[in-house]
Amino acid sequence: MTLETVFSDTPARFATSLILGLGGTGSPLLAALDRTQDRPYRRQTSLHRCKHVVAYGLRQPRHARSSVPSNTSPARSAQAGGPVPRPEHPRPQFVRRDWLCLNGSWQFETDRGDSGLERGLRERPLSGVITVPFCPESELSGIGERDFLEAVWYRRTVTVPAGWDTDSRVLLHFQAVDHDTTVWADGTEVARHRGGFTPFTADLDGIATPGREVTITVRARDTRHGPQARGKQATWYANSGCHYTRTTGIWQTVWLEAVPRAAHLRRPRVTPDVGAGAFHVELPLSANLPGHRVRAVLTDERGEVVAAGARADLDLCPRLVLPVPEDRVRLWSPADPHLYGLRLELTDAAGRTVDAADSYAGLRSVSVRGKAVLINGEPVFQRLVLDQGYYPDGLMTAPSDEALVRDIELSLAAGFNGARLHQKVFEERFLHHADRLGYLVWGEFGDWGCETGVRDDNQRPDASYTTQWLEAVERDYSHPSVVGWCPLNETYQRLHDRITPLDDVTRGMFLATKALDTTRPVIDASGYAHRVPETDVYDSHCYEQDPAAFAEKMTGLAGNAPYVNTGPDGAPWSVPYRGQPYFCSEFGGIWWDPEVAAAAAAAGRDESRETSWGYGDRPRTEEEFHERFAGLTGVLLGDPDMFGYCYTQLTDVFQEVNGVYRFDRGEKLDTARLRAAQGRPAAYEQRSAGG
Repeated sequence: MTLETVFSDTPARFATSLILGLGGTGSPLLAALDRTQDRPYRRQTSLHRCKHVVAYGLRQPRHARSSVPSNTSPARSAQAGGPVPRPEHPRPQFVRRDWLCLNGSWQFETDRGDSGLERGLRERPLSGVITVPFCPESELSGIGERDFLEAVWYRRTVTVPAGWDTDSRVLLHFQAVDHDTTVWADGTEVARHRGGFTPFTADLDGIATPGREVTITVRARDTRHGPQARGKQATWYANSGCHYTRTTGIWQTVWLEAVPRAAHLRRPRVTPDVGAGAFHVELPLSANLPGHRVRAVLTDERGEVVAAGARADLDLCPRLVLPVPEDRVRLWSPADPHLYGLRLELTDAAGRTVDAADSYAGLRSVSVRGKAVLINGEPVFQRLVLDQGYYPDGLMTAPSDEALVRDIELSLAAGFNGARLHQKVFEERFLHHADRLGYLVWGEFGDWGCETGVRDDNQRPDASYTTQWLEAVERDYSHPSVVGWCPLNETYQRLHDRITPLDDVTRGMFLATKALDTTRPVIDASGYAHRVPETDVYDSHCYEQDPAAFAEKMTGLAGNAPYVNTGPDGAPWSVPYRGQPYFCSEFGGIWWDPEVAAAAAAAGRDESRETSWGYGDRPRTEEEFHERFAGLTGVLLGDPDMFGYCYTQLTDVFQEVNGVYRFDRGEKLDTARLRAAQGRPAAYEQRSAGG
């Protein structure tokens, strides 16, 4: 069987068809056909050894391709010889012309005693080599060290491109380094940053200039003990349950960028205003100079839509309004993820452009009406999946940009329309692809790691949690695919008659998020411990495996008495529900390991859980899995007061074998049946549409 044979039977109404297969050796096969080009856009793969083949359609995103920069072209890189890993621009909503990717080979050395500064590691060459941006625990780094790493060091000498403007200020960007980072350039300390999920920048002005070399040294500390935002990283040697292999040091792209020295643009904030048919653009500046002006130009597939300008000498953050003519208004939605191109410019007193960057924007709204969360004023039932964002060879780092796209495509193929980006701040390119593909996401934070062991006051997230979270919200504010925020997950602490540090931090993170972004709903803490009475959304986590028992737990929402998580002794963890929009934001997690199940059936014994894990008793057959999946999702789809759900989870992750796909993204279940189970009309959409 060949691809052409399978493609000939795929529905013509879809712009793109994807073929998933599982080879006889267990290896995944993937191929696709772009019908708009009438040719495969992935390499052709023979399917004659496939045990299972599934073909499904992906609707072609209909945004204006010509108006939005793709940001996928190979980067200029300092890598000498060989392909550059992850060469694409890491910040797709703010792209300047002059930038240099520093991914590739770096000197590297572990520092188990965190004594490297005393031993002179800052000044001398390091003993090993690593491939950036992959962490030393990953296979793709070339190291694969799985023990604890108290500190690690990096070193690289690069030449700033001679073609950059000689009056440029050179910025050194780190998209993410875990966890506590210090950066030196030619021996001078230029940056410190705490937090493993968010970007930071070092200003190399006075050290690095076009045409000259600069030596960059990085130390990353990652202590095993004490409160620290780790997400799902295990704090004991071996993986266990839903805790996975650690990430230490650099794990996202490192890059240089040239900006004007005197004054330059900083990252914009773009706020869509669907009611007015306009965009509000905030353009922060590094400095104000006499005669300077800012300008923004909105484009679509027909060319320029609207432009606006303002003085840049009076306000450190000029604000522009871009009213879209009525005949050019096109809303962003999952069904039509239209994106406008956006050109940003800073000009001097003579009208010359001194700084410019390309961006894009989507015109969409998120609103709350009673128990409903609406997209562009319409009910869209959120069929979300829990996405951990781990990869077998790259851990928290996707091996390629295409791998990010593939995860979204696989989710859509199974019938989901979005995801909770769970216990991790996903790299920005994932959001870029979610924007393009109409994929709804909730921005979250890797907050696990704040336990202290103190009874009844066991969780004490510190001030760094709020700092890191606001860095994430600021980074992702302008992405239309982000429809809500959730800074904390499954905090657990009984309600006291006193205010605890967890109460303070939960409320502080909620209020800070609302202050930074007034356009999206915020969940104070997903699942267990809601501590903010005015949280925009209320939710629960329920892993009941029997659909009938699950339905009984979920029946109270209509009477404003929904299922609420409590402590093991029944003690309350959350403030009372007040009629907000409600959804079951974790459920399912059905443990299904086909190989273990087959071996157990052949041997006539129960399965062993020594090497895998999931929720509840495993199904005995794949048929039983699909019946349970359809039963659980059917309960929530049938509730007219439930605005969505989130199924656990997209893929297996190491020993947690409850994904709808394998860890390597290979087929595991009948994707068509998963999609059919979720494809029935949701009662929420039908009732809301009827008023």
